[in-house]
Amino acid sequence: MTLGGGGTTQVAYGDKWYWEKRYAQEPGSYDWYQTYHSLAPLLRLYVHPHHRVLVVGCGNSDMNMDVRDMSAFEAGSFDAIIDKGVYLQCGNDSMINAAQMLAEVCRVLKDEGKYILITYGAPVQRLHLLRDSCSLTVKLHVIDKVQSTGSSHQQKWELTSPIASDKDVSSVESVLGPNPGVHYIYVCVKDNTLESRHKAQINY
Repeated sequence: MTLGGGGTTQVAYGDKWYWEKRYAQEPGSYDWYQTYHSLAPLLRLYVHPHHRVLVVGCGNSDMNMDVRDMSAFEAGSFDAIIDKGVYLQCGNDSMINAAQMLAEVCRVLKDEGKYILITYGAPVQRLHLLRDSCSLTVKLHVIDKVQSTGSSHQQKWELTSPIASDKDVSSVESVLGPNPGVHYIYVCVKDNTLESRHKAQINY
């Protein structure tokens, strides 16, 4: 299964061979979805020096791990998990894979730990899945896709200010407008009380 990029173009984001070929063409390191410099103000807001942090996604490194099975880590091991483009809803069994990954993310996060997802995936595709998959509350931030190194460049969106997001994402669309040209950053906070409330409602 491939993900359409518009028109007749098909990109095999869900296939391993695509990424092997893609990284073979890169002469050096490559940052997906923004550089550290552009994301630093937001990361400093949510991730602190004493935090234990897991960065998922190894690119073409020999250090690889299946994010659907992070059994090497005990439950509640991390204060924060940073994900730049790993959570992709494409390829064969994409929804199953995404659900398995989120379950593992929630398992290895401490209570009140943060899962920070930087992605091209719009709220209409992501918000309900993040909210419904496990005990997560979600804040949405955005950042312009095109970054300028010139000091005169002004960002259209304030990175550290979350965008209002309701259950049906209509408020997000009304604020951002169509084709906003941004990367979406979902800051998901693990809240164990949500699961307790959900179980209580089922048993009521």
